[in-house]
Amino acid sequence: MSNIVEATQEKGAKNHNKYRRDKPWDNPDIDHWSVSPWDETAGDNLPGGRLLEESSFATLFPKYREKYLREVWPLITRSLDKVKIACELNLVEGSMTVRTTRKTSDPYVILKARDLIKLLARSIPAPQALKILNDEYNCEIIKIGGLVRNKERFVKRRQRLIGPDGATLKALELLTQCYILVQGNTVSVMGTHKGIKQVRMVVLECMNNIHPVYNIKRLMIMRELEKDPKLQNESWERFLPTFKKKNVQRRKPHQLVEESKKASESAAAAGGKPAVKKKKSYTPFPPAQQPSKIDLQLESGEYFLSERQRKAKKLAEKQQASMEKTNEKRRAREREFIHPSLLKDADEGDVVEKIGERETNEEANDDAGADMERLVGKFAKKKRKASEEKSGDDDEDVLGLKDTKKKRKKDKKRKD
Repeated sequence: MSNIVEATQEKGAKNHNKYRRDKPWDNPDIDHWSVSPWDETAGDNLPGGRLLEESSFATLFPKYREKYLREVWPLITRSLDKVKIACELNLVEGSMTVRTTRKTSDPYVILKARDLIKLLARSIPAPQALKILNDEYNCEIIKIGGLVRNKERFVKRRQRLIGPDGATLKALELLTQCYILVQGNTVSVMGTHKGIKQVRMVVLECMNNIHPVYNIKRLMIMRELEKDPKLQNESWERFLPTFKKKNVQRRKPHQLVEESKKASESAAAAGGKPAVKKKKSYTPFPPAQQPSKIDLQLESGEYFLSERQRKAKKLAEKQQASMEKTNEKRRAREREFIHPSLLKDADEGDVVEKIGERETNEEANDDAGADMERLVGKFAKKKRKASEEKSGDDDEDVLGLKDTKKKRKKDKKRKD
């Protein structure tokens, strides 16, 4: 300490340690990072021999944990009695409570007991949760429920953290030397401070759509670098991989893909090459402002029409569009009955129009010519009947049958 004071005085800098006395713990032989357990036999005692106030913590547990907690509660009670902490299981309220007693000597053990009941409520097995009473173990419950809004996306990312058959979670446990349990909207972690920090980083980045495999690979490299004593005081950035997020182009909608295919096929059938989009030349000026709805109404004169007139105009436009669509469908149906030779000689649209005109003229003349046809048929029928009768008489005269018939009639009258 005196060497530090002399060095600062030589440089002429301010000495803030001028009146600082050497403390008993200013000794390089003492490891300040080591956590020594509470041992009353070694002289660890509270001033006055006990705690002045009672401290207690309580936590709720879900209904499905009630049966398991009732089974393991004697084990929990025995373990807490060893560190002189009282515990209570309330099945009516569904809560667990821990509190200090007059015999409690370790002031920090109540916080360990608080962590114990939190871990039991988050479905961690009792033998694993009881390890938190040791000074080497620490715990943290990471809340991941509010990090992702979409429920389906949240479930996918949580499953990504677990991995197939829990492989990703197992690899993370081996690298960080921590116990990890993913349960509902939380991730419970038990281990050292360093391991818990690494697990928290991986979990939060996984919820932010960064795959855990990337961080696991990074942790594996860091684990190998720790073994080299030459790299202890150097930066490891040149050894660690950097994964940049790439903007992958999303797939186009199915309809757009089909339309582009049809356009390319039609261009190929016509014998030409498919149309290639030309790149627009760069201009530093923004595009012209598009006219608003009111501007378009002023330009067409619709702005000065009444509401009734606007509705009538829209209805007329709708009817016109409907008629055009009907005619187009009719022409498409008629196109199926056109001979291919006609399509080759003339334009398809002209042929369809001519056939349509011919059919409409025929339909118009059908009603007018129906009466005339009936009259002509009637007179032709009478004429044919008269000619048949005349030819029958001539045949009978030729054969001599006409006189015999008359004689038979006369003989019949005489007999009567």
